[in-house]
Amino acid sequence: MRVVRSSAGRLALGVVLVIALALVPAIFTTYFTSAVAATALVFGLAAVSLTFLAAYGGIVSLAQTGLYGIAGFVMAHFIVSGGMNPILAAVLAIAIAVAVGYAFGAIVSGSEGIYLLMITLALGVITYYFFSQVGTFGGHEGINGVSAPGFIGNPVTHPAAMYELLLGCSVVVYAAIRFLARTNFGLTMQGIRDDPVRMRALGFNVRLHRTLAFSVGAFIAALAGVLGTWSDTRISPGTIQVSQIIELMTIAVIGGLYRIEGAWIGALVYTLLDTYTRGITDRFETWIGIVLLVILILSPDGLTGLAQRVYTRVWGRDRSAPVADAASPTQAVGTAPALDRDQVAG
Repeated sequence: MRVVRSSAGRLALGVVLVIALALVPAIFTTYFTSAVAATALVFGLAAVSLTFLAAYGGIVSLAQTGLYGIAGFVMAHFIVSGGMNPILAAVLAIAIAVAVGYAFGAIVSGSEGIYLLMITLALGVITYYFFSQVGTFGGHEGINGVSAPGFIGNPVTHPAAMYELLLGCSVVVYAAIRFLARTNFGLTMQGIRDDPVRMRALGFNVRLHRTLAFSVGAFIAALAGVLGTWSDTRISPGTIQVSQIIELMTIAVIGGLYRIEGAWIGALVYTLLDTYTRGITDRFETWIGIVLLVILILSPDGLTGLAQRVYTRVWGRDRSAPVADAASPTQAVGTAPALDRDQVAG
C-alpha cells in the first residue's frame, strides 16, 4: 500500500508540475519564455539522451551533440534548400540520425570505460568537422531561415506555441523512458549495465542490446536537434562543437547523470546561470566550473541526488521501501539481487 500511495502521489505531483510549467508563457515575459524556458527544455531533451544511456545502459556517450546536429542540419537543408514541408523534413531527419546512431552504437558497443568515452568523443568531433566543412550544409555559417510548422508560428517573436510543443515532447520522452525501463529490454539493459559478463554468459547479446540502446538515445537527441533548430530558426557548426559537448555533459552532471529528471533540472540551472550572469561577469565558464565542483563535492549524484537525501533525512523515508529506479550503476551493483535469465526477461 505504501508503494501504491507513493506512486499515486508522485503521479499527482507530476501532473501539477506539468500544469504549472504549461502556464509559463502566460505568467512570464516573452524573453524569459524564449531565452530561458524553451532553451532549458531543448537542453534537457538533449541531455536526457545522454542520461538515459548512462542510467540504464552504463554508457557515457559524448556523441549526442553530433546526433543532435545531424538531425538539425539535415532537416534545415531539406527545408531551406529543398523546400520540403517542415514536419516531413523533421521525420526524415530523425530517421537518418537514428540510422547513424545505430552505426555509432555498433562501433562503440564493444568498448568499455575510457575507450568508449574517447570513441564517442571522436565521433562527435568528426560530425562537427563534417558539417563545418561541407558547403551543402552552409559551412561555418550554417543554415539560416529554417521555418517551423505553421501551427508554431514565429518561435522568435511568439515563442509560446514552441514552448508548449517542447514541454509536451519532454513529458512524452520522460514517460517513455520510464516505461521502457520496465520492459524486458529495459530490464535486460540494466542487467548488462550491472554485470555484462554475467549477462553474456546467460545468453544475452550484449553488443546488440547496447547498439539498440544507443539508437534510442539517438532518437531522443535527434528530436532535440529538430526542435532546437525550429526554436532558433537556424543551426550552425558552433551548435555541436567540442565546447557544446562539454556543456551537455556539464548539464547532465549538475542535474544527476544517473537520474532522468536531472537532465531538465541541470538544463534549467545552467540556462539561468548562462542568461543572468553574463551581464555580471565575463568569466561564465569559470563560475559554472565552480558551481559544478561544489555540486559534485556536496552530491556526486547531482542536484536530484542531493534533493533525495534531504527528503529522506527530513521525512524519514523508509530506506527498505522499494524504489522504482536504481540511482546509479555503482549503487545498483552493490544492492541488486542475483539475476538469472528468467528474472531479467520477466
